[in-house]
Amino acid sequence: MDPPGVEPAVITLDTSGLLALIDGRDPAHADVRAVLAGDRGPYRVPAATLAETSYFVGRRFGQGKLALFLDDLVTGAWTYDCGDRDLRRVRELVGRYADLPLGAADAAVVACAERNGGRVLSIDSDFGVVAGEGTITVLP
Repeated sequence: MDPPGVEPAVITLDTSGLLALIDGRDPAHADVRAVLAGDRGPYRVPAATLAETSYFVGRRFGQGKLALFLDDLVTGAWTYDCGDRDLRRVRELVGRYADLPLGAADAAVVACAERNGGRVLSIDSDFGVVAGEGTITVLP
């Protein structure tokens, strides 16, 4: 239990981390699973990540896996984070890292993480560059 007045450490989930978790054949599956097993959350899924992940899960694994992923949101395993107040920061990050493939979804993960303690679950190497600013920590 966290001390009174101390918020639990949030992990913001990126599409790459979620896909590795869902796909048991992914080389990073065990590492991602271990991070989540060793942390009680809460876990945040930015709106852009929800859209991106839902698309890939449906295409790669079918509607059954997509339904299971969405069930995790319904049951509270992950918390949906709309991030309306992050839009200005998302735009700033997309411009700042124009030389990387840091799109709106990845920038939303960074902005959400900055607002929620800075931890990001991702296997995407682009986050390592952004982490160099010192505003996020990339897991695993």
